[in-house]
Amino acid sequence: MSLKSKRHADRALNTHSCVVNNTHELPALGKKDIGNLVPRRNNALSAMVAEYLLSRLGWRTVGAVPNVSQAVVLGLPHTSNFDALYALPALFALDLKLSIMGKHTLFKVPVFAQLLRWMGVIPINRDKKGSVLQASIARFKTDEPLFLGLAPEGTRQYTTTWKTGFYYLALEAGVPILPVALDYKSKEVRFLSPIYPTGDIEADLPKIYKQFKGVMPKHPKRLSQPLQDINLEADNE
Repeated sequence: MSLKSKRHADRALNTHSCVVNNTHELPALGKKDIGNLVPRRNNALSAMVAEYLLSRLGWRTVGAVPNVSQAVVLGLPHTSNFDALYALPALFALDLKLSIMGKHTLFKVPVFAQLLRWMGVIPINRDKKGSVLQASIARFKTDEPLFLGLAPEGTRQYTTTWKTGFYYLALEAGVPILPVALDYKSKEVRFLSPIYPTGDIEADLPKIYKQFKGVMPKHPKRLSQPLQDINLEADNE
């Protein structure tokens, strides 16, 4: 078996082992459940503090994280700044290192730049057309551990569509898409089933949408149209 074929086989095995069904109660997810390939912060103190904070807030983490070293992570529904209040402690409690993109100009002050890097922010020059996508693909191609967090709605307000850059990024990089939901009704941060993009976006997007069926955002009226449609379909079943 070639090295490339073996990698795809390993990915398929790791993905299959963590498939979850959001129509049923998801299993509790803790730091001990995170695999050895997943990017880690390796900070026991921050994990312990975050776990305590999350429990005091009345929230918990559920689902499963695939044991892979790279993934595009989708965080949604994102309708409020309060989302970070629950999402960040959830990530720290799991000792999971999630990277996000930030303007390169934010890194001009050394002390601030050090803080941003500790938080997982990656400097990106957004001025050049196509530079964000290409730079992100290039980072994945280094084969270094990377869970890159993106918000496909692109806004905290209502939107009719999702931005699809995340899909083509995962497709070109050959990494799975890991959907993560913030459900204010159950007070859960849900790690859902990973999706490997096939290149047929019309077939793959609905598989992602359906995993958010019934998820309640902070502001329901701001829920993106694709997720409203999924809930409407569920009501009509």
